[in-house]
Amino acid sequence: MRVFVTGASGHLGSAVVPNLLSAGHDVVGLARSDASAAAIEKLGAQARPGDLSNLDVLRTEAAASDGIIHLAFRHDLMLNGDRAGAAEADLDALKALADGLDGSGKPLVGTSGTAMLAMGGVVGRRGTEHDTFPSGYRIDAENLVASLASRGVRSSIVRLAPTVHSSIDHHGFMTVIIAAARQNGYAAYVGEGANRWPAVHTLDAAELYRLAFETAPAGARLHAAADEGVPFQQIAAAVGRNLDLPVRSISPDEANDYFGFLGSFAQMDNPTSSAITRELLGWAPAHPGLIADLDEGHYFQH
Repeated sequence: MRVFVTGASGHLGSAVVPNLLSAGHDVVGLARSDASAAAIEKLGAQARPGDLSNLDVLRTEAAASDGIIHLAFRHDLMLNGDRAGAAEADLDALKALADGLDGSGKPLVGTSGTAMLAMGGVVGRRGTEHDTFPSGYRIDAENLVASLASRGVRSSIVRLAPTVHSSIDHHGFMTVIIAAARQNGYAAYVGEGANRWPAVHTLDAAELYRLAFETAPAGARLHAAADEGVPFQQIAAAVGRNLDLPVRSISPDEANDYFGFLGSFAQMDNPTSSAITRELLGWAPAHPGLIADLDEGHYFQH
């Protein structure tokens, strides 16, 4: 099948594209720059110049494809404080992609995050794939994708754990946490550090996207969470161990100064079940969990 992938040259895309190719699919990746195009072509896929603002390109490529995996997001806007602008750009892109698939029965796999479960009010239990919310940051895009099932699109949404980790992760949350430890001279957790983060290895996440593209039923919400909840104190301990730095508890008031934009996330309790996803698609994560991956040392070599 001909798969159109946005975000094809990014961290996750650089694993999703080879996974699709190895399964016999042809891949066209959206390339926002010459460097992105070169990276996509190096993976063995075809590059299509454009970005999320080129809505006509998205519609054309969607119509020409046998289905879509949408990974791209305006992280640049989010990191600059324009979360609303990033979310709006994502919604506009999804609407354009949907226009190219209306009534076709073709798959569209979108991306959300398990963090929205905690932000939406799931407290004191593991969030499940059945948990939904009427609106919110990135929730609106998730709900749009799910609604496409009623328009004849085999749509599904992958909720990514906040830590998608591996040796090819160079800009994710773990790199920010490690940089903060280096800068401050110690690894930190907030309070008792009992709050839990789910996690998934990049290669396991890539496998889930392919399975979703090939077989997920219309309207499915899926959880890319291999580790269902790693206590943040354990994450900090692994960072300290690998950097040979002390590990300390900090107060909630200190979190923003220490972690920067991750200050609130570092306090988030987000235990997440992936049991439904595993049963529905036969997804079986096979790569190291977060702590084992950190202890492999690759995050600390640069």
